[in-house]
Amino acid sequence: MHVSTIATVLAAAVAPVLACDNCYGPQDDAVHVRNVRRMQPGALNATTGPRAPLEWGQLNIIHTTDTHGWLEGHLKEQNYGADWGDFSSFVTHMQHMAGNLAVDLLVIDTGDLHDGNGDSDAEYPDGSLSNPIFENVAYDVLTIGNHELYLASVAELTFTQFSQYYGEKYLTSNVQIFNNATGQFEYIGQQYRYFTTAHGLRIMSFGILYDFTGNTNITQVIKAKTLVQESWFLSAINYSQPIDLFLVLGHNPARPTASSSTFGTIFNAIRAKNPNTPIQFFGGHSHIRDFAVLDEGSTSLESGRYCETLGWFSMSGINSSTYNGVAEPRGVPNPTQPAIKVSGTTASAGLPTPTGAFSKLVYSRRYIDWNRLSFAYHAVGSQSSTFDEHSGLRVTSDITALRTQLNLTALYGCAPQSYCQTCAPFGSAENIFPLVETALSLTVVNTSRATVPRLIIVNTGGIRFDLIEGPFTYDDSFIVSPFTDGFQYIPNVPYSQASQVLAALNGNGGDSKRRRDLQTRDFSFSSLSGQDCIDDVYGAMDGKPGLARRSAPLTRGKHRRQTTNLTPGYTTTGMSLCLFLINRPPFQVSATNPSLLTDDFGSTGDDTIHSAIPYYSQPDYVQANASFPAGALPAAVDLIFLDFFADDVVPILKGLGASYTLADVSYYLDPTLFTTQTYLPLYAQMAWQANVPNCPISNGFSTR
Repeated sequence: MHVSTIATVLAAAVAPVLACDNCYGPQDDAVHVRNVRRMQPGALNATTGPRAPLEWGQLNIIHTTDTHGWLEGHLKEQNYGADWGDFSSFVTHMQHMAGNLAVDLLVIDTGDLHDGNGDSDAEYPDGSLSNPIFENVAYDVLTIGNHELYLASVAELTFTQFSQYYGEKYLTSNVQIFNNATGQFEYIGQQYRYFTTAHGLRIMSFGILYDFTGNTNITQVIKAKTLVQESWFLSAINYSQPIDLFLVLGHNPARPTASSSTFGTIFNAIRAKNPNTPIQFFGGHSHIRDFAVLDEGSTSLESGRYCETLGWFSMSGINSSTYNGVAEPRGVPNPTQPAIKVSGTTASAGLPTPTGAFSKLVYSRRYIDWNRLSFAYHAVGSQSSTFDEHSGLRVTSDITALRTQLNLTALYGCAPQSYCQTCAPFGSAENIFPLVETALSLTVVNTSRATVPRLIIVNTGGIRFDLIEGPFTYDDSFIVSPFTDGFQYIPNVPYSQASQVLAALNGNGGDSKRRRDLQTRDFSFSSLSGQDCIDDVYGAMDGKPGLARRSAPLTRGKHRRQTTNLTPGYTTTGMSLCLFLINRPPFQVSATNPSLLTDDFGSTGDDTIHSAIPYYSQPDYVQANASFPAGALPAAVDLIFLDFFADDVVPILKGLGASYTLADVSYYLDPTLFTTQTYLPLYAQMAWQANVPNCPISNGFSTR
């Protein structure tokens, strides 16, 4: 294979691309630095505040999930502009408020701390610098996500540092790692935690990852149906001490009917042995806002993604002989809704009343927009001047220092407008995929074959977020296109065959991939190939059962399975693509206000009312072309595609009459120098130099 490319010349100007040499290998950190003038901590703040105070109950829980490294907040989207320091201050205030009200407050997280933002991903291993900032929040219970398990280095970091920091609070009931020191698989965190709250509630808690299969081979995930039969689990749900509440955290879709959720299995096992004890679930993974009723004594909350949503949950009526707090705190609203499904707006007065052990249980939930205005309103009554805690200001300063250290504000260009994934029709001016096609055609160039006509196919799931008008920085390269897949090709494919591949990948206009159950490929990255970072210290494990190296021809580098069909992030639209994927009808829309999202408790969940953001279906794959002869179609082309779906392309060509095999596939560009994280920064340097370095700032799509 001959590789001579402009990427070689411009490698130092483009954000560092990670090669595979002892996992990632050396990094070239040289980046042309132009500091953006309006970035964190000077992010935009929201102008529309919450609709009402939060309900406070006997037990109250603050829930984060799928933060994916967004510790700086959304710098160019004012509805989600708070950073982790603001959140830290919010937690401190709410803990003080809980103390004054004499009620219990827990802070929990359900996993996925990186892969999606430069704060966590521009370092090795992912999370090594961002995790200590995350740890400034005093969580009471946490669990692991699938993104902590793709890479051996990240899994090891989670085991040796993150889980050690949180100790008994970090629960991985069905996730283990091979401990090289002992030669045994051990739980990354604790299997369960039995604890008593400040006011005497006795809680048994678990941390359950869905039946994930894309993990690095130094870890193993125990399937839920196996977990519920294990002796330790059976002992825990038949504990020798009284249990007032089961608290189940999971990186798991909150709704048990979701095809990838294992909450139903866990619920059935616990309820069979504990028919009169409340069971409360908190989920994640599918990146949506959702609340599900399981029975009259059990509900399940999921709180979005990417530091866009903060979940709030409260409940009262827990029967406990040791609770010494206030059952109905005064001076604040209290939860009033029993665990009964409703439709439209909530009208709890007209709902049937539960009977038996759960007759006194009432609940509330709220999806809070991640901004200072919302945080200050709920924490200190909109008195922003008194909101900041010294500890929160220190965290904000640490984030700024981290971003400086990682050079995340290095500027490639000024995006002249905003481009969205799904809020505009495919091919329209506001849609991101025409931009992707243009950028690919101009940047994916092997100089030794630059004059050969080429078709370049990528999947739309490679775009993980909107590209917002204004500074396009090193950080944005992780936010918009974080995956580092290489470009492979088959040379000189007859155009009559190559031109049919795109339609075949897209199912001839169908959406078969969109209908798939949620699996590794939908919300995750792929399992690792043999070259992909089984650390040297684990080399001796190859002969052990279950530890065979995974192999995947023609893959290398920091290779992750791209996401197809990500859910929109702003879930006040009354619709969520994820809900189609998990075989459930879409959210109901409030008849009186179509912008309101409804879940099993109706349409009162959104803390701030927004107008709806449109949603338009997008194809699974798009195609760019370059170096075509003027006014004519070429006889043959270089057919270029991403390495992770080469095994889809070759059979398609065979079906069209070609005789290609994977042996005919090679890299079009050196994947240690040029990947899917490279082409947008390179394009920005070529086409977006107007107004540099003083880029105009947009409020993003989230202000609609």
